[in-house]
Amino acid sequence: MAVQRIVIENCAIATVDAGDTEYASGHIVVAGNTIESVGSGKAPENLENVVRRVDGTGHLATPGLVNTHHHFYQWITRGLATDHNLFDWLVALYPTWARIDEPMVHAAAQGSLAMLARGGVTTAMDHHYVFPQGSGDLSGAVIRAARETGVRFTLARGSMDRSEKDGGLPPDFAVETLEGALAATEATVDEHHDASFDSMTQIAVAPCSPFSVSTELMRQGAELARRKGVRLHTHGSETVEEEQFCKELFGMGPTDYFESTGWLGEDVWMAHCVHMNDSDIAAFARTRTGVAHCPSSNARLAAGIARVPDMLAAGVPVGLGVDGSASNESGELHTELRNALLINRLGAHREAALNARQALRLGTYGGAQVLGRASQIGSLEAGKLADLVLWRLDTLAHASIADPVAALVLGAAAPVTLSLVNGKPVVEDSRLLTVDEDVIARSTRDEAQRLARIAAQA
Repeated sequence: MAVQRIVIENCAIATVDAGDTEYASGHIVVAGNTIESVGSGKAPENLENVVRRVDGTGHLATPGLVNTHHHFYQWITRGLATDHNLFDWLVALYPTWARIDEPMVHAAAQGSLAMLARGGVTTAMDHHYVFPQGSGDLSGAVIRAARETGVRFTLARGSMDRSEKDGGLPPDFAVETLEGALAATEATVDEHHDASFDSMTQIAVAPCSPFSVSTELMRQGAELARRKGVRLHTHGSETVEEEQFCKELFGMGPTDYFESTGWLGEDVWMAHCVHMNDSDIAAFARTRTGVAHCPSSNARLAAGIARVPDMLAAGVPVGLGVDGSASNESGELHTELRNALLINRLGAHREAALNARQALRLGTYGGAQVLGRASQIGSLEAGKLADLVLWRLDTLAHASIADPVAALVLGAAAPVTLSLVNGKPVVEDSRLLTVDEDVIARSTRDEAQRLARIAAQA
């Protein structure tokens, strides 16, 4: 069967390629699930099997956004513990999170993914690490929701084996044993990981954090990931308290601890990395360890400002993350473009910290780098997968901003006229085509209420 083509014309284009190539008015030709051509002016004439032509006048086309850190299950605990730092927030919410089950997790994943997708995310990830005993197939529930939504997806299969009795924060029945966590993680990789070029589902090995897992789980988790050829993910250097915890328990700071357990390398990415000194940044740069920058969540939990300009200058791969919706209630990544730029300008580099194009790169190509998929997604180039977004910029909210990239990053959240994932439309005119948003809204509300009742009775 002949390959079918979609042609998009007359739009501004920010390719986010190595040269930051942009076109004031250009075209994109999608053939099947890949980008066939990108360029200025009209598309080539006499193209065969064109099934759709899109007039992009008044729009900006960019690569689809790539979310590099999230906790979908938290969608049904939004708006709680709103004035807490990280450790107090965790103590307040773990008793509730410890009561989640498979229907709750599926509904929460649907809600999280719907918000991400309708806001221009074409590749999502979820770091799920809470597996209460008898709660069902939680990994399967999240993966099922991603397939229903139609986005490209990485499940970072998390784990915890340090509970309250071991000096950790989660309740005893909400953690796994070392052996159980490793076995379940390996089974998830075996069942769901797809390493192909156009893979829609990949798995990473992801013990939760230094203060919620044992050193042996960190070490054996790294060995498991490398034996299976998958990536590694965890939280790192998020707060001052975490740094103190590592020094007291392990006799070293977080970065040295990660290196001692095999957790630095080009196949690793860490969430947050707020409290990093020059030596830490140099170690990440030397090993090509990636960072998921979550500016809104870091502000919500008063964690601090990550040194993103210094990381980028050193050559550290950096992407953007929403983080769990209980510490970023919007659940959206396109707002993180703006917040990353603004919050980093409050730091030492001030107005030179980040510009609009650097922010867009963080949310696209940078995210693809830290997920290990920069050869496939993250920029608009011939031969790459057709994951792209057409943002409308000719309404009242943006019409007076001449620079379309500045309009997208600094202006109000732009409507998504069209979002393609693997060459297939997922969003049109700001509405999801794959799932019913209203049904998801009701189910997430119902599951949030059910969880609240169960937690109150515990």
